[in-house]
Amino acid sequence: MMTTYLVVGASLAGLSAARTLRRGDPTATIVVVDPSAELPSDRPPLSKQVLAGEWEPDRAQQPSAPEVPDLDLDLRLGVHAVALDVATRTVTLSDGTEQAADGIVIATGATPRRLPGAPPGGVHVLRDMADSLALRRELDAGPARVAVIGAGFIGAEVAATCRGRGHEVTMIEAAPVPLPRALPAPIGSFVADLHRRHGVDVRLGAGVDRLDADDSGRVRVVRLADGSSVDAEVVVVGIGVTPSTGWLDGSGLDLSDGIVCDSTGLAAPGITAAGDVASWFNEHFGERMRVEHWEHAIEHGEAAATRLLGGDPAAVAFASVPWFWSDQYDAKIQMAGRPDGDDELHVVDGTIEDGRFVVAFRRGERCTGVLGVNRPRLVMQARMRLRESLAWEPVAELFR
Repeated sequence: MMTTYLVVGASLAGLSAARTLRRGDPTATIVVVDPSAELPSDRPPLSKQVLAGEWEPDRAQQPSAPEVPDLDLDLRLGVHAVALDVATRTVTLSDGTEQAADGIVIATGATPRRLPGAPPGGVHVLRDMADSLALRRELDAGPARVAVIGAGFIGAEVAATCRGRGHEVTMIEAAPVPLPRALPAPIGSFVADLHRRHGVDVRLGAGVDRLDADDSGRVRVVRLADGSSVDAEVVVVGIGVTPSTGWLDGSGLDLSDGIVCDSTGLAAPGITAAGDVASWFNEHFGERMRVEHWEHAIEHGEAAATRLLGGDPAAVAFASVPWFWSDQYDAKIQMAGRPDGDDELHVVDGTIEDGRFVVAFRRGERCTGVLGVNRPRLVMQARMRLRESLAWEPVAELFR
């Protein structure tokens, strides 16, 4: 009897899962549904090359996109999932149909948070190709004062790209340093100084009270909680994302932080989740995590599909080492691991002041992560060590 798989979301994780399913089961029916009218684009170029006008949309394909015609998928674009019956593994779709499956991979990604009460004109988020092109059109119209609310990865990269285009930029962050969720304070301070050196007005510890608009409904002023204000014709909101799980309300799945899965990626019998939407227990680090990075989405999609293909007896824990990069001006920032703010920070190569360095994070006898700026080879070597073990000494000896 032919097996049917359903992949909900043609995201980076979703297409990675579909490709893995096809390789593992050449005769299976593989249905992929996604609300977009076209295959979603690769996300990293959206805040950089596409926004800068250096790339047109066709250059920002997902890595798996060229393979799609050869995967023999039942690809249903412009259709989204609206409900899941866990017991029967049946998904109700927005076109009124139902799709039952022997195995389901949920890869619906995440949705950008928006500012409540924002005016309709001149306020943007950046998550997909349409968002990037809409913002680019506004910037193409002429010099504009740009306010970026949120100094996470998207906000910092957008600020850098807008400065590269010659716009006046103010970056506003409620936390004391940029990238507060991802980087320790000393590295966040380095990022703040990097932007200041390139002419960005960096406002830290600054909450946003409201956005004021003119009579046409277009944003003109960002009012801050301390009573100050920032004039802006364009506002980009980069205050994080929330896992896209609304359609799963009432399904019985645990949605505490995205879709809660076990260490193998299983959320329920025959149902896995991958990418931004999935939270799982990473046995390598001994903690539950949800990761929103590019390479993780590919690896997690492969693991979720492999879990369905192998079944329970062959289940293997997905124990990855998270890794990300961010290009801002002339700085390539890379980090492998999962450090937190209480870990010891050791500068093991170069100096932070010179903008070319590696820091390692220590927790007891464990190395929880390594971060480098303009030191890609060393970071990748350390990442390989972390994959083998989180022991401090094998990583530390790389830098002696």
